[in-house]
Amino acid sequence: MGRRSDHSRPELREMILAEGHRQIGEVGFARFSAREVAKRIGYSIGTIYNVFGSYDQLILAINGRTLDLWLDYLRGRLEGVEQDRLRVAIDAYFQFALLHRHAWAALYDFRLPEDEPMPEYYQEKVAQITEVVVREIAAALPVGHRDKAGPLAMSLLATVHGHCFFTLNGTFRLLGESDPLAAALDRVNDALLRYA
Repeated sequence: MGRRSDHSRPELREMILAEGHRQIGEVGFARFSAREVAKRIGYSIGTIYNVFGSYDQLILAINGRTLDLWLDYLRGRLEGVEQDRLRVAIDAYFQFALLHRHAWAALYDFRLPEDEPMPEYYQEKVAQITEVVVREIAAALPVGHRDKAGPLAMSLLATVHGHCFFTLNGTFRLLGESDPLAAALDRVNDALLRYA
């Protein structure tokens, strides 16, 4: 394929991200192909690496877009809700994963090499989502225990994630769990009762 220069660097970045996110959402991380992204947008694979620097940075940027969508979805679901906010947040976790199954899974399937630090912009995106969770856990705790919200939120997030993952991969169906969302909420409430 010949060289093209029809688009500015920001335009190219957006084209690549849009097509990359579309593709990862359709086929998942394991079958994702940067070459296919290049082909679909009419540029060479070299253009993608010129814009993003490496395959790893491309995947991080695509996953970063998923995190942005997730944060918007979570905030949107919680907006104006006054009762049962934890139930709404947990349901939002499940629903986002169900709506964006492959893109959501790619957040956890991809790993940077151990000696490569996570970029600051990506850490900030993750922090924005966890801040919402910590805030909701803090609001559900008695005032005297709100200092425990951070560590507790991370543990409860792992619990909800496990329930969601088992739902998506069929494990709960195999185990006979008919309402994984309710089970996740029960585990969260059990943990919160320790501080009542």
